[in-house]
Amino acid sequence: MKMTSNVRPVILLMVLSGLFLPRILMAQDDSQERIIDDSKKAKASFLKSDPAMENLFKHSSGYAIFPNVGKGGVGVGGAAGKGAVYEKGMPVGTAQMVQVTVGAQAGGQAYREIIFFENKDAMDRFMQNKIEFSGQVSAIAVKAGASANANYRNSVVVFSQEKGGLMLEASLGGQKFTYKALK
Repeated sequence: MKMTSNVRPVILLMVLSGLFLPRILMAQDDSQERIIDDSKKAKASFLKSDPAMENLFKHSSGYAIFPNVGKGGVGVGGAAGKGAVYEKGMPVGTAQMVQVTVGAQAGGQAYREIIFFENKDAMDRFMQNKIEFSGQVSAIAVKAGASANANYRNSVVVFSQEKGGLMLEASLGGQKFTYKALK
């Protein structure tokens, strides 16, 4: 089958965005102040989409907000982002998230992610770099009321909010986090 001239640029754009979007976002300004400021804006966006999420912010032991995660891939994919970590509502550190996926996927997208820790044990595991998510853990897409019925799984619940892009995906993978205390 012959490709039309209109389809080739779209495929090229998808391939390029899949290869370079995570790298571009990893090169973002990673000063602690900038990450904390971006995380506050992301928190406001999550709360605007689902005001009931305020309950999770108030009652969780802590949370990590990744305001700018870039994801892309063609067959093999990846995602990366930096975020702020809060304990009892106060910033205590930053974290880096890296994700690798394999499967049917093409394109690139940007999104926000927030991870709530139900108790101090879950928070401590995260801060000791002992939390990784496998393909079985999925994030709940944020929309009005989504947090009301969210259940912690292994003392953690994850929400995501799309920012833009196009990603077609049926893949398996995992996320790895690296925590760093504030200076």
